[in-house]
Amino acid sequence: MPVEFSRIAVVVPAAGAGRRFGAERPKQYSTVAGKAVLDYTLEVLLACGPAEIVLVVAPADERWRGLDGAHAVRVVSGGASRSASVLAGLESVTAEWAMVHDAARPCVRPEQIRQLARDVDEVAGGLLAVPMSDTVKRAEGRRVSATVDRTNLWCAQTPQLFPTGTLIRALRGARHVTDESSAIEALGLAPRLVAGSPDNIKVTVPDDIALCADILARQGRTAQGGTGARTGASS
Repeated sequence: MPVEFSRIAVVVPAAGAGRRFGAERPKQYSTVAGKAVLDYTLEVLLACGPAEIVLVVAPADERWRGLDGAHAVRVVSGGASRSASVLAGLESVTAEWAMVHDAARPCVRPEQIRQLARDVDEVAGGLLAVPMSDTVKRAEGRRVSATVDRTNLWCAQTPQLFPTGTLIRALRGARHVTDESSAIEALGLAPRLVAGSPDNIKVTVPDDIALCADILARQGRTAQGGTGARTGASS
């Protein structure tokens, strides 16, 4: 069932400290070709024309004020976990549908986001994902215990799109979920998988910044010259 973007509020959780990233700034504020990762993320979401974008940040975080897209989003304070932050954003919106997208996935393309809105299940929602192509090993310690059949295995991405009320109910009752779809699944629903792209990477470690720069350059979204040094998201 196609969902018009005028019926969708986008929640962007950006309250994480990015401890795995290991840099002075959280990964969403790291720069690629002179712009913050989060700026590229907001740019592509705004291009789709949602009802609104809600940016969820840590309570003491003021760096978002320096973002190019700060004027176009509404900002709320997040919680101690991703699910708590997403829930804080969801509880502030009135749109029928809620799309959740990682702050550190700047390389998603507008056409992929629009495809998700076209193909989403009207009850269970849906998410971008890619079929797993690598050989997967199960381990015991540092030894291989089995090779896992990758048939029907997919790698989940964002955005993920669900009826707002259903997602709120799912997250309120969720325990230790790793994404919004897993909370929906716990209700007994089966979200629809919509083909994404391997380019829709999540910036997790510093080496991902160079890869992100290459992808954005191929998409024509950066100026020439690779990664930049501007702080981008300082207040």
